[in-house]
Amino acid sequence: MRVVTLAGGVGGAKLAHGLQLALAAVEQQVVVNTADDLEVHGLLVMPDHDTVLYTLAGLADRDQGWGLAGDTFAAAGMLERYGAATWFRLGDGDLATHVLRSERVRAGVRLTEACRSLQAALGVPGPILPMCDEPVRTRVLSDDGWLDFQEYFVHRHQAPEVRELRFEGIAAARPTAEVAAAIAEADAIVLAPSNPLVSLGPILAVPGLRGLLDDARARGVPVVAVSPIVGGRALRGPADRMLASLGHESSALGVARLYAGLLDAFVLDRADAALGPPVEALGMRALVTDTVMGDDADRARLAREVIDLAGDPASRR
Repeated sequence: MRVVTLAGGVGGAKLAHGLQLALAAVEQQVVVNTADDLEVHGLLVMPDHDTVLYTLAGLADRDQGWGLAGDTFAAAGMLERYGAATWFRLGDGDLATHVLRSERVRAGVRLTEACRSLQAALGVPGPILPMCDEPVRTRVLSDDGWLDFQEYFVHRHQAPEVRELRFEGIAAARPTAEVAAAIAEADAIVLAPSNPLVSLGPILAVPGLRGLLDDARARGVPVVAVSPIVGGRALRGPADRMLASLGHESSALGVARLYAGLLDAFVLDRADAALGPPVEALGMRALVTDTVMGDDADRARLAREVIDLAGDPASRR
């Protein structure tokens, strides 16, 4: 079974890992958000891609959910001594990822190819595909004006209220040939429990991407999403607050509404079981289960349930 997972952040990485763990017969390709990429000390840093990369390679820091387990910060400490801004701290091992990728991109290698070379070196079994090769950057409007996403997310600890979002460069972006082929060959498409606004939102905003998903659904390929909101709260990050400040309902139902017309089925937590009927009223099947992935067993179980749901003919609308 060929599965394409759209992902960003820790929640997306966990479900992608669950699919890798649980289903040996599943061939997974992960399409990752690149709109929260940034330059740090002159290097291209790709937070969502690298969170998925380290997780699928078995190298992620399990406590943080991102970065490399056991990484050290000698370089960051020296940069601080030189007076450099180090609010976006890069670990020493992590730094190697950014150095090599930046070197290859500057030499003219496509972003997708530069990322694939790193994945192959770390033994990741399936491709992790940037949503596009063109640069796209998320910016958020706060009461302090427009901010780069990582300035808001990391430096300001997600404290400012988000009034508006924009994805700079999105009009010139296109799905890569690899992304288009993955979707064209997919047997199921999964939207991971990632922030629907700033993790999956940029992926879905790439011109032509939704058309690829529509074509897949027309061929009978099911599209299933897992809610990142449980009991009205995001398990990690600011998704719940962003939904509310941008005029959406901060609930699993609010997320399902954002995906209306795109999905065949939607997975929500038992804490939100009462939202199952209104979710189904949007034209998608609802599955209520335990969606919190506390350990590898949880990741694998949820992944199996998602794939079983995708394989059920009753899920196709």
